[in-house]
Amino acid sequence: MKIDISRMAGSTLKDKTSKGLFWGGMSSFLQQLLNAAFGIYLARTLAPDDYGLVGMLAIFTLLATVMQECGFPSALINRKEIRHDDYNAVFWFTLTVSAICYIVLFCCAPLIARYFHQPALVGLARLSFVSFILVGLGTAHRTYLLKKLMIREMAVVSIVSVIISGTVGVILASRGFAYWTLAIQALVLNALSTAGYWLFSKWRPSFRLDLRPIREMFSYGIRIWFTSMLAIVNSNLVSVFLGRYYSAERVGYYTQANKWSQMGVSVLTGMVTSVAQPVLASVTEESQRQLRVFRKMVRFAAFIAFPAMLGLAFIAPEFITIVLTDKWNDSIVLLQILCAGAAFTPVIHVCSNLILSRGKSSSYMWSQITLFALILGLVFLLAPSGITAIVAGITAINALWIFVWAFLAHREIGYTFGQLMNDLLPFLGIAAVSIAAAWLLTRWISVPWLLMTAKIVVTAAVYVFLMWATRSVTFRESVQFLLHRNQTE
Repeated sequence: MKIDISRMAGSTLKDKTSKGLFWGGMSSFLQQLLNAAFGIYLARTLAPDDYGLVGMLAIFTLLATVMQECGFPSALINRKEIRHDDYNAVFWFTLTVSAICYIVLFCCAPLIARYFHQPALVGLARLSFVSFILVGLGTAHRTYLLKKLMIREMAVVSIVSVIISGTVGVILASRGFAYWTLAIQALVLNALSTAGYWLFSKWRPSFRLDLRPIREMFSYGIRIWFTSMLAIVNSNLVSVFLGRYYSAERVGYYTQANKWSQMGVSVLTGMVTSVAQPVLASVTEESQRQLRVFRKMVRFAAFIAFPAMLGLAFIAPEFITIVLTDKWNDSIVLLQILCAGAAFTPVIHVCSNLILSRGKSSSYMWSQITLFALILGLVFLLAPSGITAIVAGITAINALWIFVWAFLAHREIGYTFGQLMNDLLPFLGIAAVSIAAAWLLTRWISVPWLLMTAKIVVTAAVYVFLMWATRSVTFRESVQFLLHRNQTE
């Protein structure tokens, strides 16, 4: 009997991708659901100033995290064959850089506090930055699990870590620890995550250090590192600017809005990014097949992101008022703006992962350099217009940058502008129609909690009905997978 090896390989890849998307999505959903539950209690208990202080340190934490990795995890994932020495070199390099980052920022804590005019940041920074060491200990092990597509194991680690760290946060907040609550909660989360990666990973570091893998991956990794640094600055430029010229309370309003928009989009990006680069990298030698896989991922990202994030913007007034109380009402408009832009984020992540899977870290880097320059110029241009104008301008540029990523995808695999429109517009249009229908049908409701519930139910019902009525392939395949029906590629 003749066996079709290519069909078997395709089926295996599709099965791994589907399982990865499922577990990545399940993990992200449960994490964010738990984060939402804990976050609601903390938002009701803590003051805007507490969030503002921690928000001022966010950019330093994220920059140090990217610096300690130096792009090597992404480089490892792209390698066809990985040896023990590859993981070992990345482990020791990452741990060393993590220690250096902590020492430098520990010494710079008084300067950071002086820049923001907040003396309390000295102790808070020195405690928060311990996370660098904790993350550095688990980077290589997390990359091992990701390379092996062990998404289910990573999901277990993430969910358990969120539950325990969230519980710690609730206890500390109830006992009056104020902003220390958020810092300690993050430390517990990182410590448990690293411990979990070690538990599920079969790989262990050794003291026989060979730095040749670092030299081999340096050219690719350094571009990813530099690009990631710019991406972090882009996404946190507002906090740095506001923290310098506005009160901790104003920064807190932005931080809270950004937190909930990122919490929503993290569920969606978690589904996609957990498998995007490994899967796309596995089919780089088959351009047409990679194009098909890529377009399926783009459509799936649009299918879930547009209704979810635009829907969150739609219910933002009721959500903030009911869940977080009136003291956070100044966050409503900011949350709506950020959600509208975040609707495009999962698609952008798919595009950027395609570029990385093709080994084109230089294209990835120059895209981020250009984006950074535009955003920096826009911040200074809109500074006199206020916080809302700055956030709206940055959000618009980030969303429109999807066309740049699509252009880069066109150069790599022939992805056309027409294909981009075909992959995005149906889902964007149906999501918009669903929200408009919900607005028309719920205008007469005056009770906030009832209005929010009605908006969610009507929007979801109309969206599902229109997906079914238009015979969306993405919708049908998603339903079939959830029902455990066999599919063919």
